[in-house]
Amino acid sequence: TSVIEVMFMLKLVDILDEKESVLHKVSTEVSFPLDKKYLDLIDDAYEYLRLSQDDKKCEELDLRPGMGLAFCQLGVLKRIFIISYKNEDGSFTEYTVINPKLISYSNELIYVEEGEGCLSVNREVDGIVPRHARITVGFYDINGNYKEERVREEISVAFQHEMDHLDGIMFTDRIDKDNPYKDMDKMRSI
Repeated sequence: TSVIEVMFMLKLVDILDEKESVLHKVSTEVSFPLDKKYLDLIDDAYEYLRLSQDDKKCEELDLRPGMGLAFCQLGVLKRIFIISYKNEDGSFTEYTVINPKLISYSNELIYVEEGEGCLSVNREVDGIVPRHARITVGFYDINGNYKEERVREEISVAFQHEMDHLDGIMFTDRIDKDNPYKDMDKMRSI
């Protein structure tokens, strides 16, 4: 992929800043078959996330690394998000999640030690976000097939973060304003 192609493609994925009111609205369910514009946006978003996790490309193109994107972050209030998690061998584990529902979750709580981040939040944020260590989510794939997925650790945090986006909740909303590290000793860091 040439730099010009990448720059053109990045313009297709315009990630909204946290100040945008659309990020604080609840997204609506998607019906099937999926509109081509949604399929194209899914492809573009995956390309962005993969590039953002390549250290060289990230620096070259001045990207912020990310592993998840909800459609509302792209200005589309539909219940769709994607996760693209780079494995140690360089391959990606990817999920396209449509109309998700939380089925079950572990009692064990975890938090991201370095702090959670978001492609829509362009500032340092102090504090921890309590998340379930394991969750099971029911959702639909791009063809409208129902699936259930049990995810854990980083992927569980990513799913919960993106599902929050679909409900108009930012990770910053989950940090206790008066005590940003509240109950940290009752959770496990990842």
